[in-house]
Amino acid sequence: MPMPVTQTAHRITSRALTWLHSNREHSTLPPGTTAELAEPDSVYKPLGETALAASLVLREAVAGSTELRLARELLDFTWEQLGGGAMLHERLLRYPMMSDPLETYTHFARSGYRHEGLDRLLAHTTSLRSARAVEVMPNRRLAIANAARVGGFDQGERAADWAALTRATWLGALPEPWLIDWMTAYHMTHTVFHLTDWGRVPADLPVELAAYLTDWLPAWIDIWAEIAEWDLVAELMIVGSSLPDPLCDPADWERLARLQHEDGLMPRDGHPVTGDAGERFAAHHHTTVVAAVAGTLAVSRTLGTRR
Repeated sequence: MPMPVTQTAHRITSRALTWLHSNREHSTLPPGTTAELAEPDSVYKPLGETALAASLVLREAVAGSTELRLARELLDFTWEQLGGGAMLHERLLRYPMMSDPLETYTHFARSGYRHEGLDRLLAHTTSLRSARAVEVMPNRRLAIANAARVGGFDQGERAADWAALTRATWLGALPEPWLIDWMTAYHMTHTVFHLTDWGRVPADLPVELAAYLTDWLPAWIDIWAEIAEWDLVAELMIVGSSLPDPLCDPADWERLARLQHEDGLMPRDGHPVTGDAGERFAAHHHTTVVAAVAGTLAVSRTLGTRR
């Protein structure tokens, strides 16, 4: 891999983490927030996404000391917002069929944050036939399986049948690549994210899927770059870094670097970035998280830390 990819990807990650850290007050839970979370996408979901990015920065350990400090402080902040896991525990008690407490907890468990009561409750709920049979999208079932794997809740009979779960997805069917649409592309990226645990185990991606993606991923990136869907483009670039033989095109990374604002914000699409700080956070937080993850994995793979 050419060194410029490593340098560019590191710069993108550093700026994105700085922006997430500087704007973390916009993901503060309002006073009186309970586990019922009437509007979970407003703050709760961004907290989990920030925790994901920070946990992967710490897991890969290829960033500089400043970036590692920012990532740890972001995890501390998001963990505190969730009551040290107490809110996730209460939410799972109230809604045992929901998977978001497990999926959110995984980002913290990956980095050594544990809640004893939540561990006990998840050990029980993940053992239930009802929890394993809940009807969700196939890529979502992979998300739950990976969360259980990372959290250590997939032992014995609870272990996932990864081959069967993969076959149930769009990607698992090796479909006609020219029929992919916007939502299907997002589903495809997340199939790869969860099969490989966000690039941790690239070899877990079946050989035929890896070959299919190697053939078609560059075309898909070009298609969505042409219409300035930068959030999806960055997610597709994460897929590239999650392949057994990673795809990291220097031109793709230079384009992403040019798009990123000086303060680290990564725009989600081609529309002007407008509004006050809170509105910009709501509109572009997710894409900035994706940029941090994409850059982290690209640095790791170009340095050869994953085989």
